[in-house]
Amino acid sequence: MFKIDHHLHTTRHSPDSFMEPEELIEQAKRVGLDGVVITEHDRLWDPDELSELSAKSDGMTVLGGVEVSAREGHFLVYGLTDLDDCPPGVRLADLLAAVRAQGAAIVAAHPFRWDQDFDAIVTEHGPIFDGLELVSNNVLPDMRVQIEAMLHRHPSMGATGSSDAHDAMTVGCYFTEFPAPIRSMSEFVAALKGKLGRPRHRPGAVLLGGPVD
Repeated sequence: MFKIDHHLHTTRHSPDSFMEPEELIEQAKRVGLDGVVITEHDRLWDPDELSELSAKSDGMTVLGGVEVSAREGHFLVYGLTDLDDCPPGVRLADLLAAVRAQGAAIVAAHPFRWDQDFDAIVTEHGPIFDGLELVSNNVLPDMRVQIEAMLHRHPSMGATGSSDAHDAMTVGCYFTEFPAPIRSMSEFVAALKGKLGRPRHRPGAVLLGGPVD
């Protein structure tokens, strides 16, 4: 099984993070992750930056996605090559169009947070997400109940687990487990679209959303 935490922020490009990229890699190795996907707020890592960090990872998969601050909420997107059509405050409809055009995958980050009317989003756009973040450091128990109900109504959407870590201690508290190794963004996108992942938690970690069976 391949364990990957795919919602992470570092001081490199997320001003609200307290975690240096090198800290992220060291902690990810320490807690037994096989891979990480860095998802800064509205910023993609340059491929050369990722290559430099990956060289320090002792073979761990190190990829770069993005957390887009859309008008309707926050969305994790994997496989975008540019953010030209996805500025902060972009309408979700336009973000979805960019995701389709670039063959990317999209996961709703912490649905229902901050009184987000996620039911209305799915009613308007349909169950179009490749995944819903079922558990993370920012998914509280009441939100999780609503997300589980949404997934029950719309089983075409997958469930993911990730930490949403902004500090080293939170890395890997939740993660997604895949049945085969993931070494590239194209493999990660395919695995998300194929609903191959299962949310998991790290024993001994602080689990604000509760454990995952």
